[in-house]
Amino acid sequence: MHKKHCLALACSLALGGQLAHASSQSEAKGFIEDANLDLLLRNAYFNRDYKDNTNDAKSWGQGFIATFESGFTQGTVGFGVDAFGLLGIKLDSGRGRNYRAFFDTDSEGRPVDDLSQAGGAVKLRVSNTVIKYGNQFPSLPVLAHDDSRLLPQSFTGTLVTSNEIEGLELNAGRFTADSPMGDSARDPNRLKSIDVLGGSYAVSDDLSLAVYHADLEDMYKRYYANANYNLALAADQALNFDFNIYRTKYDTGSVAAIDLGGDGQGDRNTIWSLAAKYSIGAHAFIVAHQRNSGDAGFAYDYGDGGASIYLANSYYSDFNLKDERSWQASYELDFAEYGVPGLRYKFAYVRGDNIDTGTDNNGTEREIFNQIGYTIQSGAAKDLHLRLRNSIYRSSTDVGPDLNEIRAFVEYPLSIL
Repeated sequence: MHKKHCLALACSLALGGQLAHASSQSEAKGFIEDANLDLLLRNAYFNRDYKDNTNDAKSWGQGFIATFESGFTQGTVGFGVDAFGLLGIKLDSGRGRNYRAFFDTDSEGRPVDDLSQAGGAVKLRVSNTVIKYGNQFPSLPVLAHDDSRLLPQSFTGTLVTSNEIEGLELNAGRFTADSPMGDSARDPNRLKSIDVLGGSYAVSDDLSLAVYHADLEDMYKRYYANANYNLALAADQALNFDFNIYRTKYDTGSVAAIDLGGDGQGDRNTIWSLAAKYSIGAHAFIVAHQRNSGDAGFAYDYGDGGASIYLANSYYSDFNLKDERSWQASYELDFAEYGVPGLRYKFAYVRGDNIDTGTDNNGTEREIFNQIGYTIQSGAAKDLHLRLRNSIYRSSTDVGPDLNEIRAFVEYPLSIL
């Protein structure tokens, strides 16, 4: 009953503000007239080299990600359809070194040669409120699909998104199936349900706020808040402050809590991060602090999506272990001011300590992260994007294995319709 009341409240708040600005539905041109059909060609390579010489992971594949978004029919209530088709083809991998987030394995432990999936959703719009049911790619702080490998993760359920009041977005939804990356099955992890409710509000051009709640059945109840503030200092200088916090109450017997150092008896967790970014011309300097406290570490990707960690110190490692404190220093460079638009570079160093390992010794971990990306700006290959990232990860023996990781992506988007 509480969940139904939350959903009803979100919808009523949205519809109550429908006169705040122009209705998108009143400007609908039609199902086909506003439709888009896009194809993303993604070539991805992954190499995770464990320094103990065991369980190295190496995979290379070609992905085809087709997405169709119809427009809405005209009238007070508009109807539409969204659909997607995914195809991943193995170019290189093998038993003993396959990376499961790229390709699932067969009964003999060998990576499959290819995998595919199709999905769709129906949608309707009233004014500036959209209700969508079916297979979709949610991107919320407490339910976010992962698209960081070859093919994206998807979820099945209902999501209401309302933009009736200018600057305010409200979301409410319930999802009952999760299709992870590298697996063509619709719900191999047997997700029971996850309910989400919340919204974000742009107070001004420089200040935005967000609050969300999620209830992942048999796992946890979670709250999230964010505040983001920009402060202009001069024509080419600015400061940005970004604060994120999650508070989690794990259900009794939660596997997620036990995996991260809890005892499964109603564990609690609080994790927050604060990042300060100073930008001057083409350069940006970032410092961040992240702190975790409670009975267990911060768990995600147990049914809420592999990208549901909106925290500053999330790279290869997420620095989210029990009682962990971490610090980050990073640097970003935009080469546009040096005559190469589309070329960007990022370096980050993150160190975490005070990790509760269940022994007399506190654990530590550290990561050096480098990423360079380039998007072609014109010509026949316009919008072709190349990205190369590397992580060097080291930790104390009671935290995790040392490794070096390389990820390489070549992406070419095509607009068909």
